[in-house]
Amino acid sequence: MNVITNKSKLYDKLFGLALLGPAVLIVGGFVFLPVFQSVLISFQDFKLARGTSSYPWIGLDNYKLLWEQGDLQHAFWITFSFMLMVVIIILVFSMILSLFFNQGKSSDRTMRSLILLSWGTPTVIVALLWSWMFQAQYGIINYVLLKLGLISESISFLAHPDTALGSVAVAAIWRQLPFMFLMLLSGLQGIPKEMYEAARIDGVNSVQSFFYITLPFLRNVIRASVLISIITSFKQFPLFWVMTGGGPMRSTETLAILTYRNAFVNMNFGIGAAVATSWLAALVLFSIIYNRVFKEASY
Repeated sequence: MNVITNKSKLYDKLFGLALLGPAVLIVGGFVFLPVFQSVLISFQDFKLARGTSSYPWIGLDNYKLLWEQGDLQHAFWITFSFMLMVVIIILVFSMILSLFFNQGKSSDRTMRSLILLSWGTPTVIVALLWSWMFQAQYGIINYVLLKLGLISESISFLAHPDTALGSVAVAAIWRQLPFMFLMLLSGLQGIPKEMYEAARIDGVNSVQSFFYITLPFLRNVIRASVLISIITSFKQFPLFWVMTGGGPMRSTETLAILTYRNAFVNMNFGIGAAVATSWLAALVLFSIIYNRVFKEASY
């Protein structure tokens, strides 16, 4: 009897492996293998302009060059500033909107659909749309601000180093906010109504209910949605490339822009791969620390 049971378990495991095999091969071939190859390239003098098929191994020279020139630190700072700005604003506004739409009014369905429109719009289209809106001569944002008397002359939002990063952040917030809003709204609708009714009977006000009922129940939803938003903002490329191209004066040169510029504009794949590897390592490390902090905070 035990022999039959053991064979059955073995067949189940083999069947499970057979089902997982194609997925593992696809993920390994299209994700892990290119990442591994990119890491190897980062240690080589890989320049297409060399006119040769051999690329010498140079160790950490690409990383040293990036560090000495200050390009990597600058791109990290721009990327981190952009990510922090976008994620905090998205979290605050998504929470406010989800609490408002959780009231269950019949008119909310139309508003939800309108909010979700930006999420379904391709990122390149979003970049073009906001570029036109921020345009100094005929952009609607300058037109409205002038009509309201908030400014005395048109502002070149995307052509000025002080406003370019914030302008791209506005477009990113408009594009990414519906996702977190939908996640938080789904989490709110999963909270038992009895919890709020019992708290109300005990004399708990709305603010106390939010901090002692709503937030604890939404902890895992917030954890997942914020991490996804962080990763999305950290690797954002189309908005920056279409709206500013990394300018003006490198004020929007993120890690994604720096990687693309070195690899596909300067044709130096070694430097580009070094930026991408540093970027990946920082993102993985940040994700590990983020999950550990959230896990310890939940106890």
